[in-house]
Amino acid sequence: MTHRSFGDRLAAEFAAGRHLCAGIDPHGPLLADWGVGDDAAGAERMGRDVVAAAAGVAACVKPQIAFFERFGSAGFAALERVFEDARAAGLLVVADVKRGDIGSSFAAYGDAWLAPGSPLEADAMTVVAYQGFGTLTSALERVERDGKGLFVLAATSNAEAAEVQQARRADGRSVAAAMVEDATAWNAAHGGEGGVGSVGVVLGATLDLAAFGIDTAERPTGPSLPVLAPGFGHQGARIEAAGAIFGGIGHALLANESRSILNGGPNGLSERIRERAAAVRFALSGEPA
Repeated sequence: MTHRSFGDRLAAEFAAGRHLCAGIDPHGPLLADWGVGDDAAGAERMGRDVVAAAAGVAACVKPQIAFFERFGSAGFAALERVFEDARAAGLLVVADVKRGDIGSSFAAYGDAWLAPGSPLEADAMTVVAYQGFGTLTSALERVERDGKGLFVLAATSNAEAAEVQQARRADGRSVAAAMVEDATAWNAAHGGEGGVGSVGVVLGATLDLAAFGIDTAERPTGPSLPVLAPGFGHQGARIEAAGAIFGGIGHALLANESRSILNGGPNGLSERIRERAAAVRFALSGEPA
């Protein structure tokens, strides 16, 4: 069976003016604000409410898997129902799992989160490639064969990461820049000459990306590099500055917002998602939603 590529599905979202990635982060204090228990049922309620509100408005949803995983098997069962709702609504799901390993171990992570028919099947997953970009091979095969996507951690907004991500490799590139360049090269080799690639990177919106050796001045040739960008809203980055922050790669931006849409509980959730989606669209195109 031939699957439509994840990059093509992202391109359709961008063409429709949808660049918001709605985060689903059911941690304890937020669940209390929602008036539900700090348990699997509460996490499920939040997740399914966000999916219902985000469908047709946001480009995707991004469940933070740790907040479901902490409830064990009940948490995974809740997550499966959130995924089912998203598939039924035609909404892209990015599983924020940050998995990384070698050989058969990493292949098993891909089987769990990307294999068609898996109970935890998502459209894309976040991955860690500090053991080398080549360790992603088994998941990259799924990207090609099954129409899935990857977002590789490159430059993250936590202060502890800078020492590793700014470190220089033997080839002179920073670790962060190598992740960006390797993802770009993979898309160019496997995604044709246009459109949007299926392999993206995670870049924090609160960072000075130049300090990580990442050049955002020029739009790369070939497929656009998807950028999943946390840090807007609660963490301090202003969506109005998205164009300036990401420059030539901002046209393929997924702006992640979690607390700015989750704070306040279920009342007004749809309105908050619509408002943030409109703000992202205006920041990138100057067009109201």
